[in-house]
Amino acid sequence: MRARMASQETKSGTRQGRRGVRTIAARRLSKVDLSDGLPFDPEELERLRPRVRSDCLDGPRPCPWVGCKYHLYLDINPRTGSIKLNFPDIEPWEMTQSCVLDIADQGPVTLEDVGRIMNLTRERIRQLEVAASEKVRSSRVALEYREFHRETPRTVTRRPAPAVAEEEEEEAEDL
Repeated sequence: MRARMASQETKSGTRQGRRGVRTIAARRLSKVDLSDGLPFDPEELERLRPRVRSDCLDGPRPCPWVGCKYHLYLDINPRTGSIKLNFPDIEPWEMTQSCVLDIADQGPVTLEDVGRIMNLTRERIRQLEVAASEKVRSSRVALEYREFHRETPRTVTRRPAPAVAEEEEEEAEDL
């Protein structure tokens, strides 16, 4: 056990990586107080909440709206209602990157970067990428596109002959 922990330690003496995700089941939510006892006005909160990307583009970072579907701090399973905390060891305001849309604006990223950002391993990111690619390939739109592409006859277009060749032919006919 000690040998395994020693192999996970870096030169500074701290363990590599972060703690895995933590899930709170929907049936336990009634027992968990998530309000922190702070008073809030739901109408005022809704008025402040961004509605479209342009509303939050220049907003504070890290983003305080953890309930947004693009926020990295937590995920809510729509089927079960459970909450998955992706970063259980830190608070939302301690995150260096909190919005998926901000990351997408930066351009392409490697599997290692995605894994670090989402607190997942590189292999898990690869598995998700394969599953998403398969889902896209089997989507109705992709199937319709493939069928349309098979049915459409391919026409061969001929390039017009160069103008120089036409002039030479006309001169040959005149002789």
